[in-house]
Amino acid sequence: MALMRLLVVVAVAAAVAASCRPALADPAVSALPGLPVAGLAVGFYNESCPQVEDLVLAEMRAFVEKDRTLGPAMLRFMFHDCLARGCDASLMLKSRSHKGEQDAASSYGLRGYDEIEQIKAKVEAACPLTVSCADIIALAARDAVYLSNGPRYAVETGRRDGKVSAKFDAENDLPPPSSNIVDLKTYFSVKGLGWKDLVVLSGSHTIGSAQCSTFASDRLYNFSGKGVQDQSLDKAYAASLREACEPGLDNDTTSLPMDPTSPYDFDLSYYRHVRGNTGLLLSDQALMDDRWTREYVERMAAAASPDEFFADFAVAMTNMGRLEVLTGGSGEIRETCAAYVD
Repeated sequence: MALMRLLVVVAVAAAVAASCRPALADPAVSALPGLPVAGLAVGFYNESCPQVEDLVLAEMRAFVEKDRTLGPAMLRFMFHDCLARGCDASLMLKSRSHKGEQDAASSYGLRGYDEIEQIKAKVEAACPLTVSCADIIALAARDAVYLSNGPRYAVETGRRDGKVSAKFDAENDLPPPSSNIVDLKTYFSVKGLGWKDLVVLSGSHTIGSAQCSTFASDRLYNFSGKGVQDQSLDKAYAASLREACEPGLDNDTTSLPMDPTSPYDFDLSYYRHVRGNTGLLLSDQALMDDRWTREYVERMAAAASPDEFFADFAVAMTNMGRLEVLTGGSGEIRETCAAYVD
C-alpha cells in the first residue's frame, strides 16, 4: 500500500513539475464547487438532531473564550483528519502499538482531541448515536473560523466514522512545512484538490502559530542544507525570528504567530505577509513561486475587503470536507470518538 501510494505521488509530481514551468502553467481551478457526494448534505441532521450546530457552536465559544489559541488548533485538526485517509475522524482513534495517525510526526503538537470528545459528549446527551465524530470535527473547524471573525459558511454533514487509523497515512499524505510549490501541488493533486484550493486553504494560516522546530532550520539556519538563511526571507523579519528561535535546537517548542499582525483574526494579513516575504513557513512563501498562486496572493494582499477570500474559503473547505468520506452504511457512529484500533 505504501509503495503504491509512493508511486502515485511520484507520477503526480512529474505532472505538477511540468505544470509549474511558466510556459506550461495550468490555469485549471479546482476550488470551484466539486461534485456533490452522495450522503452528504447541508442540514443532514435537521430531523434527527436539529440542535447539533447550536450545541457545537456553544461549546466552541466556551473553549475560545477560555483559550483563544484553541480556535486555530481546531481548524488545524480538521486539516489533519481530512488529508490523511479522508474526513472520517480516524485521527481520533488510538493505537496501543503506536501505529495510528496520532503517532505520526506530522501529528506532533496537535490539539483538539479532548475538545472534540467534550463536544461529542454534549451531542450524545441530546442525540444518542446520531452524529458522527467526523461531522463534529468539520462543524468545530467552521466555528473556529467564525469565532475568529471569519465567515460562518454552510457545512455539509452526513459523514460516518472510520474504523482504521494508520500512521503511514498521516506521514505520506500531509505536506510538511518545508514543502516547495511542486511538493504542495503534488500533495493536493493526489487528493483531487487544485492550485486554488491550495492557495485558499493556506490562508487559514492567518490564525494560529507554529513552533520554531517546524521552520527555523529551513528558514533561518540551514536552508537547502547549505547552512545559510533563506535569502527570500525579509531580513528584518528574519532577525526577529532568530531572537526567538535557538539555532541547532531541533525540538524548540517556542511558538510564533504565523500572522504576527493579527494572529487571532481571520483576515487578509496572511497574504500581505507572504507578498512581503514575511511568510513564516517555507510552504507559505512557496506560494509566490507559481504564477497562479502568486496572482491570488497578490490580489488578496491588495484587496480592500475579505469577501472574495471568505467565499473562496467556504468552497475550498467544502471540497476538502468531501475527501474520502464514509456515508450511508459505511463506517459507524461511535458513542465516543477516541476508541482503540488495536
